Amino acid sequence: MARLAQTAGLTDVQTEILSAVRTFVDKEILPYANELEHKDEFPEAIVEGMKEMGLFGLMIDEEYGGLGESLLTYALVVEQIARGWMSVSGVINTHFIVAYMVAQHGTPEQKQRLLPKMATGEVRGAFSMSEPDLGSDVSAIKSRAVVEGDEFVVNGSKMWLTNGARAGVVATLVKDDQGADSVYRNMTTFLIEKEPGFGETRPGLTIPGKIDKMGYKGVETTEMILDGVRVGADAILGGADARGRGFAQMMDGVEVGRVNVAARACGISIRAFELAVAYAQQRKTFGKAISEHQAIAFKLAEMATKVEAAHLMMVNAARLKDAGTRNDVEAGMAKLIASEYCAEVTQESFRIHGGYGYSKEYEIERLMREAPFLLIGEGTSEIQKTIISRGLLKEYRV
Repeated sequence: MARLAQTAGLTDVQTEILSAVRTFVDKEILPYANELEHKDEFPEAIVEGMKEMGLFGLMIDEEYGGLGESLLTYALVVEQIARGWMSVSGVINTHFIVAYMVAQHGTPEQKQRLLPKMATGEVRGAFSMSEPDLGSDVSAIKSRAVVEGDEFVVNGSKMWLTNGARAGVVATLVKDDQGADSVYRNMTTFLIEKEPGFGETRPGLTIPGKIDKMGYKGVETTEMILDGVRVGADAILGGADARGRGFAQMMDGVEVGRVNVAARACGISIRAFELAVAYAQQRKTFGKAISEHQAIAFKLAEMATKVEAAHLMMVNAARLKDAGTRNDVEAGMAKLIASEYCAEVTQESFRIHGGYGYSKEYEIERLMREAPFLLIGEGTSEIQKTIISRGLLKEYRV
């Protein structure tokens, strides 16, 4: 087993799960990832394999048909899957977040209705907070729910939905005027259920074609148009009494998401290092392997150190969340350092490959297009620094 990115103190069950996932990645993802990615083709066979392994229900309680595992287990599984192909981890990422939000904040009826189907992957989740003109300013959300009789009518446009087409339920944050003195307490999260597919997937809800991207291919990223979508109070996450709590619910999910993005960044970094250290021992210049040149050996040392540091911070953030401790600062730190180091490690691996790194025949070319996404997903590095600094200034207030 490789020395880097090992995690101390795992249970036998966690170790078995990770071993099975690592084998699955090596046999079922890595050999096919480049071809599928270049075709921008959804990995149907891989997803079916993950269903059979129970990965869609990894964090869902056993009473609802899941495996009942921790956020740490989930993060380590995601790290391994992203090592194989980051897009595959995207298939289960937003699904995990929505399942977590339903489990933490849903009504008993919502849990009973959604979680068993989510555990098998029959129903997949999507997470919708961003909008076309929104960026990182959640307070600027324009999508709105208005009460009409016993129903809510939802209008607006949402952006950057991973699993937007294949999802059966979308956790959607909209404005919902409660007369609160804070814009953040005038937001509600709706669990909007729809049919999978593109076009109008329920009355008033349209999923246009997928967005073409530089990387993160295979998995679809979409917009969502809400034009008079009618939902009942039973679609509010947590029920009618949870109106106005949507922002807090979403942020709870985002903390899980930031640990996930950190794990994905760690996975890409691990793979970039594996490719670099293997190539450096095979490629020869001036009569010896380039790994024997100090310039390359030092690059490998720095890359490995960054891989290890990012992994440890990601594990710490996950363990804090599992312990019920606030981890907003730690999750932000983990996401910040893991995504930044991922970009650096991937670029160094690309440089070690020289001209071959620019060829689509080599895996590092794909990683070079995947790594930048993690600098943006679940909040940019600048947003993470804002979260970290605010949290620290509260703790160290003079």
